[in-house]
Amino acid sequence: MTTSTLTEEQLKLRQQVLMILFREFGNGKYSNQSIYNCADEWCSKGHKISAGVVSYYKAYYNSLNTI
Repeated sequence: MTTSTLTEEQLKLRQQVLMILFREFGNGKYSNQSIYNCADEWCSKGHKISAGVVSYYKAYYNSLNTI
């Protein structure tokens, strides 16, 4: 996902999602890349709000660990 193709609303949502994810998971235990990937995927799926993103990340991250 490139930020040049996002609307202003999508950019604000992405920023909000990133802030939430880094606050919850940015303590070094989780990779920054997985946080950015999750935020980009969240926005690309058409979500309009950030509610549920922490649970989504937990599921997303856990699925990466099982590979």
